[in-house]
Amino acid sequence: MILGILVLFFFICLSLILLSVKIFVSGETEAQKILVEQKEKELLAPQMQALQQNLTNFNQTLFQLESFYQNQFKITKTLEQISTVFPSEIYLTNLSVSPQIKEEGGWQTSYNISGFSPDRDKLLKLKENLDKQGSFQEVYFPPVSWMKIANINFTATFKSK
Repeated sequence: MILGILVLFFFICLSLILLSVKIFVSGETEAQKILVEQKEKELLAPQMQALQQNLTNFNQTLFQLESFYQNQFKITKTLEQISTVFPSEIYLTNLSVSPQIKEEGGWQTSYNISGFSPDRDKLLKLKENLDKQGSFQEVYFPPVSWMKIANINFTATFKSK
């Protein structure tokens, strides 16, 4: 009998503990629900909607600017490549750049250069350097550039990829 009363007392205490845990947890969930509802009301406030609209407009503007800058013609890299192919004795006197937009996108740029070379060997070295450079194509020196042996005023055309 005493053992039965102790087991019954144990189950009553266990059920009271579980009931208090249930009440505590349900109170906490209700408090969290109230906090969530308040945050939702704050997000639906006119100031927040205006802020979200401003952020959306700002993101669209940033996307347009990024697209604009990616499609810009960048000549500095090509000018750097051109300057590296010139032998030290050859002087550039004129550089003409003609950028054109390709049908598939991107830029196709034509270059016309003119300059002075002390001799034909240096000019040949320039032509070889332009041909070796992977970013230049259709390198053309007119035949008149090769007529003189020394003190050559030359012209050339080429395109960049």
